[in-house]
Amino acid sequence: MSEDDTLQTSVTDPNADAIVRCRDLSVTFEMDRGTSRVLNGVDIDIRRNEIIGIVGESGSGKSMLASAMLDAVVPPGITDGTITFHPEGGEQVDIFDLSEDELREFRWEEISMVFQGALSSFNPTLDIGGHFEETLEAHGFPIGSGMDRAAELLSDLYMDPERVLKSYPHELSGGMKQRALIALALILEPDVLVMDEPTAALDLLMQRSIVSLLADIRDKYDLTMLFITHDLPLVTKLADRIGVLYAFELAEVGTTEEILLNPRHPYTRALLNATPNLDAPLEDMQAIQGSAPDPVDVPSGCPYHERCPLATMECEHDKPPMEPTSTTHDVACHHWDDVDDEIPLTTEADQ
Repeated sequence: MSEDDTLQTSVTDPNADAIVRCRDLSVTFEMDRGTSRVLNGVDIDIRRNEIIGIVGESGSGKSMLASAMLDAVVPPGITDGTITFHPEGGEQVDIFDLSEDELREFRWEEISMVFQGALSSFNPTLDIGGHFEETLEAHGFPIGSGMDRAAELLSDLYMDPERVLKSYPHELSGGMKQRALIALALILEPDVLVMDEPTAALDLLMQRSIVSLLADIRDKYDLTMLFITHDLPLVTKLADRIGVLYAFELAEVGTTEEILLNPRHPYTRALLNATPNLDAPLEDMQAIQGSAPDPVDVPSGCPYHERCPLATMECEHDKPPMEPTSTTHDVACHHWDDVDDEIPLTTEADQ
């Protein structure tokens, strides 16, 4: 068995080591008109050395999941549940129990994050090299060896380190800034990299290029990645597994192949049928009817039932549990066994 085969087996194996475990993870904001629940009871394991993609419509809770992973939800948001980090050979860390100083250290050295919009992440008065030096100094890392690593990371991302490190952010293209930000996020050798829509502002060609580079970076540096995006076709080129968020909850989680070829949740199938695809005629694309629920007024029962063609009285009143359809595939739907006939996929390639 090749090294690639070993890696693929480990990250799709339900018994593989989890480096991060989220349990009953919720985020709420108190508003004049009620409690806004923008993440609701999410349970998920992120397995060591895998790339897991989280997809969903705008406003589904994806970015809130990313922020919660680093205990970085902005006040007055309230985070509940647990997130535990399991370093290889070390003691379990409860992220929500860390002090401010411990959390500041943890965020760069164990789990690091690439936010949306590279331009707003850089200080325009500081050159790129200064950003690396500032981060190394703040965490007590040696500057010399740290800048050597910066140069190596930039080279791995197909940039000229000498030029980039001397440049100011405005002197780099959007794609170059995004790659420099990825390198900066990796400068302290974290185990986990969380990326929140890292390619959203880039053109299609640059998006695909960065996705390809991320796969190489994962393999070289033994990284675990959480890739958050609204772009389902994009994440399928990168992820080992995909989790589908709807109305602030996970609707379905499975290997990328299962989500593409055998999706069990009506929402996942609707999402695929609404996605532009070169294999499907334009007239076959089907917009998802209705709109996502208000976080202050999520319907009872299954949160998707108001938009779902399979909805019954059971769906209106009883919340479906997340249950396995295979050893590597889970779905929260009362009628997941009926979706093939009732919601066919629009392309033969997907069937």
